[in-house]
Amino acid sequence: MDTMQIGEVAERTGLSMRTIRHYDNVGLAPPSARSEGGFRLYTQADVERLNYVRRITPLGFSLEETAEILAILEAKEPVEATAAYLERVRVAREKMARKLRQADELIDALQDRVHD
Repeated sequence: MDTMQIGEVAERTGLSMRTIRHYDNVGLAPPSARSEGGFRLYTQADVERLNYVRRITPLGFSLEETAEILAILEAKEPVEATAAYLERVRVAREKMARKLRQADELIDALQDRVHD
């Protein structure tokens, strides 16, 4: 099993080492192993899980919900809750899209003021 230490995982995921440790501490993304010295050792599957967590957390799901979504994403077969979470993610995406449109409108208005 090829493993990597937390610094390399941080580079691959774009997450800080502090955030990766936090996800381990709350049980969302524990490392697959530890070295004899106690250092966290991660596999490629762990990196993929961390990337999922990185995508889920900005959407406002609780830790429990995030864990459920991870279970769905990592399941070999569809889980009953999949459709419900899919709809919730779509709603979250639309809220974010609305905020982006509002930000774009504000940027346009401010740029107009700069160019006046």
